[in-house]
Amino acid sequence: MPAVASDPPAHDPWGRLRQTTPARIGLGRSGDAPPVGAMLDFQLAHARARDAVHTPLDIQALAAALDGLPHVSVRSLAPDRSTYLRRPDLGRRLDSDCVVQLPAGAWDLAFVLADGLSARAVQQHAPKLLRAVLPKLPGWKVAPVVIATQGRVALGDEIGGALGAELCAVLIGERPGLSVADSLGVYLTYQPRAGRRDSERNCISNIHASGGLSPEAAATKLAWLLAEARHRRLTGVNLKDDSPVLDAAPPVIEG
Repeated sequence: MPAVASDPPAHDPWGRLRQTTPARIGLGRSGDAPPVGAMLDFQLAHARARDAVHTPLDIQALAAALDGLPHVSVRSLAPDRSTYLRRPDLGRRLDSDCVVQLPAGAWDLAFVLADGLSARAVQQHAPKLLRAVLPKLPGWKVAPVVIATQGRVALGDEIGGALGAELCAVLIGERPGLSVADSLGVYLTYQPRAGRRDSERNCISNIHASGGLSPEAAATKLAWLLAEARHRRLTGVNLKDDSPVLDAAPPVIEG
């Protein structure tokens, strides 16, 4: 019996769009379910996101990656990861026993490295960002780096206030998604103190190696915001990011 020629594969109208976004679009189906490959990919991404949330911060490894920068370690009022996830308010407050570890002084800037919801993001990207931004701040009096566990963004307000810093930059692991589980965010606050509102901060987000902002590019943006915040004595909604647009290659769409 002669072989029957198979039909050529149907044109995939979603192919070009999938090249421009990590979103799961046009996956197709196998019966009434997604194709096996797409389902396995989703399950792997979900597992990575869960691991990012629950993996503890390796303080010793992070401290070693700071290449000799002076540092101190503190913790929030959340005693463990389970409590941290259920009680965001405790992650925003500093354990009172840690206050004595913070050297008060006339600091221009304090950096807080907090695990947030992805310790992996802090481990991988925060030291690189610090190494890139510090040379851009000649003459700045920078406090010892503070490594904070079980921390939320607002924990930096209390830490910065205890240090007496004019500005506080919190480098924190962002909530992992199903495309990136190691995204770092930077939250900048002028005159940090407990009770600051989110509208009083500036944010640089999506710092990662999977198509996000590189630590070097983020350092350029952060240095610009720091200089403007210091000059204008404010951060937040009244400080707009008017820095030069970073060079970025346009997406390549084939087909």
